[in-house]
Amino acid sequence: MRILEVSKLYPPFWGGIETVVYDISTVLNQEGYAVDVLCVSEKNNSSKEVIDNVNVYRCANLVHLASTYISFEFIKFWQKIRNNYDVIHIHLPNPLALLAFLLFKPRKDSKIIVHWHSDIVKQKYLKIPFIPLQNYLLSRCYKIIATSHVYAEASEDLQKYLNKIEVIPIGIDEEKMVATPEAVAHIKQRYAGKFVIFSLGRHVYYKGFEYLIEAARYLDENHIILIGGQGELTQELEAKIKEYKLQDRVKMLGRISATELPAYFNAADVFCLPSVERSEAYGVVQLEAMACGTPVISTDIPGSGVAWVNKHDVTGLVVPVKNAQALAASFNYLREHPINRRQVQEYFKQHYTRSKMVDYLIKVIEGA
Repeated sequence: MRILEVSKLYPPFWGGIETVVYDISTVLNQEGYAVDVLCVSEKNNSSKEVIDNVNVYRCANLVHLASTYISFEFIKFWQKIRNNYDVIHIHLPNPLALLAFLLFKPRKDSKIIVHWHSDIVKQKYLKIPFIPLQNYLLSRCYKIIATSHVYAEASEDLQKYLNKIEVIPIGIDEEKMVATPEAVAHIKQRYAGKFVIFSLGRHVYYKGFEYLIEAARYLDENHIILIGGQGELTQELEAKIKEYKLQDRVKMLGRISATELPAYFNAADVFCLPSVERSEAYGVVQLEAMACGTPVISTDIPGSGVAWVNKHDVTGLVVPVKNAQALAASFNYLREHPINRRQVQEYFKQHYTRSKMVDYLIKVIEGA
């Protein structure tokens, strides 16, 4: 069986969706399926690569506007290859893929599967022209994969298509989260005597890092907050740290390499995901923490799957959204009443490994 995975980007760009597409493509290939990936290149040139025995077709893009890539090469290549596959697995949101699908329809016996990672939240007015294209794809497809019941039921876009929904929780490769004892010890030594709160993500509007920084105002000097990542709000966040005089309590780490990341998760006493909007549909980074046995503090975003992933009092705590004092109180509580790290890790293994995710997907592909 030949399968085409259609994604916006693909590793070495390691975004949340891209990681899921990589894991699905790699494991499906290991299971004997012939898998290709069609995506956009971050550069203005096209290429074909083979990554872990998967063919990856990257198409040159002209411009990147409002989180959307414009690529005529993508549409041309879609037209050329679309009829070569038994299954076409399209990961949304991706307006370019919607347009390509409308312009050049695949053969009628192709099984179309849509993977609904999130609604378009911030660009809700810019998405209006694409709604008919989106509805056409959703009406044509065989199944719609949602990452949680919570998100699917809260999505206005999916209400007409709930009969097509299959819930497949995102899973990750836990082997990538193994850290050397030396690397973990080095971080623990650097912050010796501190209760280490780690957070990670792009510095963008929906991540809520400003509330995490404000939470430090309600913590004593025995706590340290480490924030990894970069983004358009980095300078604003750094200015807030200075404004509150929290330089000794909050550290901005910048980009952390994939090789260094497991050590930070393992060294942390708690991981915090302070996101504030439904753009955070799932919070894959929570799984990375849980794979290391690190308890999670996340927020109860209405209509999001974040709080569904982090099971309250089992893998961590769920607190009200946009509430710095609640975040601070949760850190203090877990310092006094720590959650067993083995319990966190066991829950992860039961629910969120990538092998479980792909096993569920194969059942959908095969129509089981």
